[in-house]
Amino acid sequence: MTTQRTSGRRKQAWAAVAAVAALLTTAACGGGDSDNEGSKNGAAGFDAANNKVAQASLAKKGGTLKFGGAQDADSWDTTRGYYGFMWNFSRYYSRQLVTNKTEPGAPGAEVTPDLATGLGKVTDDGKTYTYTLRDGATWEDGKPVTSKDVKYGIERVWAQDVLSGGPVYLKDVLDPKGEYKGPYKDTSKDKLGLKAIETPDDKTIVFKLPQANSDFEEMLALTSASPVRQDKDTKSKYGLHPFSSGPYKFESYNPGKDLTLVRNTEWKQASDPIRKAYPDKITVKFFSNANDLDARLINGDIDLDINQTGMSPQGRTTALKQHKANLDNPVSGYVRYAVFPQSVKPFDNIECRKAVIYGADHVSLQTARGGPVAGGDIGTNMLPPSIPGAEGQKYDPYELAGANKNGNVAKAKEALKACGQPNGFKTTIAVRNNKPAEVATAQSLQASLKKVGITVDIDQYDGSQSSGIIGSPSNVVKKGYGIIIMGWGPDFPSVQGFGLPLWDSKYILESANNNFALIKDKAIDGLFEDYVTTLDDAGKEKISTEINHKVMEGAYYLPFVFEKFVNWRGTNLANVYTTDGYSGMYDFVNLGLKSPK
Repeated sequence: MTTQRTSGRRKQAWAAVAAVAALLTTAACGGGDSDNEGSKNGAAGFDAANNKVAQASLAKKGGTLKFGGAQDADSWDTTRGYYGFMWNFSRYYSRQLVTNKTEPGAPGAEVTPDLATGLGKVTDDGKTYTYTLRDGATWEDGKPVTSKDVKYGIERVWAQDVLSGGPVYLKDVLDPKGEYKGPYKDTSKDKLGLKAIETPDDKTIVFKLPQANSDFEEMLALTSASPVRQDKDTKSKYGLHPFSSGPYKFESYNPGKDLTLVRNTEWKQASDPIRKAYPDKITVKFFSNANDLDARLINGDIDLDINQTGMSPQGRTTALKQHKANLDNPVSGYVRYAVFPQSVKPFDNIECRKAVIYGADHVSLQTARGGPVAGGDIGTNMLPPSIPGAEGQKYDPYELAGANKNGNVAKAKEALKACGQPNGFKTTIAVRNNKPAEVATAQSLQASLKKVGITVDIDQYDGSQSSGIIGSPSNVVKKGYGIIIMGWGPDFPSVQGFGLPLWDSKYILESANNNFALIKDKAIDGLFEDYVTTLDDAGKEKISTEINHKVMEGAYYLPFVFEKFVNWRGTNLANVYTTDGYSGMYDFVNLGLKSPK
């Protein structure tokens, strides 16, 4: 899953990041206003909505829910959107057969029926899923949502030449050989020629997988499985005005400026077990500067940040000192890390990779990310705590949060000797120029590695061009990028939804590659193959743990932090909670206002 921050966050410097980290550490130990400051301004209290519901009983029907953001969505088209906040927000105007539970914390990552009357009826050893659509689900013009609308919406994923950008799990699982060409090239009269999906009647939809995949229902819960009505499909322009199957519909949208949703009067509460639809209207205003956004949040002009990637350092400083009761500090579901491409010498040698892992000062790296509060706990492995099978800091094979947290020069030099580089070596760190915390971590790593004889240059590249720069293995070799700084979060909460693009050899691509380490491990590939055909949860968790261990044993990564955010919760918000279903974001779909205006 992709998160985005915008240019307004680019002007942080290492000193500023370190200063904010120090403030956050103080705040975590009780600094700033009282955690129960809510008695003064009506806010619920620090972390009141972190994995639990704040002010649930106070939500009232009516009013305008006001979002702000420093980044517009990549697309509001349900097929094309890949930003995490877009998936969260799109449930206002799109429905799926199944979706994430509207519950705080870990249960929010579980799937529950939405358009369907129940979870899938699974037969044929996990290869056939059958769903029945519930009564009363309609489009914004009152016409019923049919099984053919769901099929057509999913078929759009195949039209990558027109609708690129979104997740393609459904395409890969339902049509692994790529035989279907998508609805725009479909020669069948009804444009519903994908054989893997059958619609025997308007209420029944049947998925026939060539091979079982135990996360298939998780994939159906993604926004890319939303229905799209064929006569309303404007192809590449659909994201400008999607046709609604949810409780709200588009009233106006000016890209990069603002978005307004109003009630879909044809939506029926009786047909929808998920959405409460408290507000009458939902607005989003986009800002070019994150500091302006934070000021509006603190002033109460805006209820919450749609991007959900944490306040900027300036806003955090003010909020922690004066408005701590409006803040939540969730674990985000993202791991921030450095990765070592094996194509760039000497990182083809595991001991040279270990030298960097042991030589790094992990407390300094955590501070560069924002400290324990805004940065997160020191990362000890590569599986986010929200993923089934994860062990958090309990699994710390290199003692990064323990004996070696400040770096271990002796162990690093021992590893250098073992890899044939006793006097150290020189390499280059690649880091996005629009991610100040990443630049700060590169500088931290540069300083600590110097102590063990590893000299690094830092190359700041255009962050908007990542897929062609670090995503091109040939360019990585050409540039000599021995260390790449990155971050990753799950598309859905499983080791497949997180790790498949990073660790499976089949996902090494010539462009837009994310397997930066170029891992080609038959044991890891085999474990993923076992995982997708394992249908019981306990078995899946066991394999998930094994995959993480294999990845860490290969020393392909230096994890920095299990990321945390400092997010603003408006005083007038009710029924607020963070959810693992959207990587620690607030669950937007059932937010309400205490005093509708």
